[in-house]
This record gives sequence, structure tokens and C-alpha cells, in this order.
Amino acid sequence: MLKSRGITEEEIISAAMELYFPHPGVETRERAEAVFRREMNLALSDPNLALLIYAALLLEVEGERRNLPNLKPSDYENDLTCLIADEVIGLSIAKYVGGYKGLFDYVRYDKAKPGILSRLGPFLDDALAGLIGGVSANMYTRAATNPGSGN
Repeated sequence: MLKSRGITEEEIISAAMELYFPHPGVETRERAEAVFRREMNLALSDPNLALLIYAALLLEVEGERRNLPNLKPSDYENDLTCLIADEVIGLSIAKYVGGYKGLFDYVRYDKAKPGILSRLGPFLDDALAGLIGGVSANMYTRAATNPGSGN
């Protein structure tokens, strides 16, 4: 479903690696990418996560059509500053995937908006920042507890 919006796995991984820092178990960027990919694929195999991302995608489409409930067309001209539902989706995804550590990483990615995140609308950028944050937290945690695994 993300591919239908031109969002590839490689772009998600590239965005994640922009804020990568060496850590036990993921001392190199190459190792981090491999562990991140494994953790992301594991996370995305969960239908609940897929549905949360799909909900963000549908909201993005309806927002582009200026068709979100209780928002006037003029609200879209102001960058939807009244909107917090996008943040709630991102926070929910991050915590679902990576617990409280995922929430902290979500905030890092939501603020910095590396790579593809800078080009997405309000719902998808937060959903993917949540995904990256949760997966990133798991990457650092599991890599540190299982160094050398996952290749």
C-alpha cells in the first residue's frame, strides 16, 4: 500500500539511517541497515500495524481531497495547525512497535523529518516516523542483547 504512494522500503530505511548512531550490535551502518530491515519486516507482518498505517494513508488521501470531517477548506491553507490526530497515529504506532523507547525515537524522527518524511503529508509522515521510531528502538535494544544475530 505504501508503494502505491511511491514510498519504498529503501526510502524508509534511508530516512532511519540519517539519524543512526553506532551502538553495540549495530556498530556499522551496514549492520544497522540489516538489523533495521529485519525488525521492520517483523513489525510490518503484524496486521494491526498494517491497519494503522493504512488508516494514515486513507486520511492522507482524504486530506488531499480536502474531505476530512469538521475541517473547512481554509483550514488546509494553514497547514492544519489544529490537527493532532496525525500525531496520535504516530505516537500509537511508535509505542505499539517499540514501547516507550519507540516514543522517544518517534519524537526524534518527527522533529528532524529526515529523507522521505520531509516530503510526506501530515498523516503519512507521522505514521512512518512512528514506524521508524518503534523499529529503531527495537533495532538498538535487540542488537545490543543479541549482537551478531540477524544476518
